[in-house]
Amino acid sequence: MDNLLGILALALLGYLFWQQRRQTEFAQKFIEQRCDTLNLQLLAIARGEHKLKDSEGRWQWHTVYLFEFSADGHDSYQGYVVMKGFRPMQFYVPPHHMPD
Repeated sequence: MDNLLGILALALLGYLFWQQRRQTEFAQKFIEQRCDTLNLQLLAIARGEHKLKDSEGRWQWHTVYLFEFSADGHDSYQGYVVMKGFRPMQFYVPPHHMPD
């Protein structure tokens, strides 16, 4: 019985890791597409905090992804994307200088 519980726990951890990896790939593609649309140079992407409940108390895995971008190659700004499951729910790009 202990072996079965161990196997189930290991399978659950593997599944959670796989889902987090998939969410990260979706977030990266979304950020890259949005930066291309806005003519911004993407510098870096990092995974931020995780939450299991949203602000309305519903259970669903969501993660904040931080990204750095540059508008003219000389400056750097930080924005973020909130992914709920595999869909972007909020995309924030701070005010930044646009090149002439």
